[in-house]
Amino acid sequence: MKFTLASPSTLALLMLVISHGTESASMVKRDVPAEIEKITKYLQDLSSMLTTTTAELVEKIKAADLTSQAEAYLQEGKAQVQPLLEKVQAQLKPLTANIDEKLKPLSGPILSQIQPLAASVEAQVEDLLRKVMDHTKALLPPQ
Repeated sequence: MKFTLASPSTLALLMLVISHGTESASMVKRDVPAEIEKITKYLQDLSSMLTTTTAELVEKIKAADLTSQAEAYLQEGKAQVQPLLEKVQAQLKPLTANIDEKLKPLSGPILSQIQPLAASVEAQVEDLLRKVMDHTKALLPPQ
């Protein structure tokens, strides 16, 4: 004969019932309802605990499932976009090279025009800073 217990809580309940059964011979009739109430409360608490634990486990499983679905969706999207991205990059390479070739001849004359202007601005800023320093030194008390 094969006998299997469903869980440790079932074993505890069985032991409780056996111990109450052996003590029932010595119990007075008025103590029986109190003991039944205790057993009923224990079973209700156990049922409540199992219900909440089951609900928590279901929520955790759902959350894990949603995470794995999101990861799979992202991987699938990446796999679909990657070839398109490579195709766009391949098409843009000649375009950027062409723009680069057209702008190189223009950059020489522009730089030759900007360099004297930049030198002039630099000289003016240095003169301005020199004047500010001179005025600041004049405002300081002699030492």
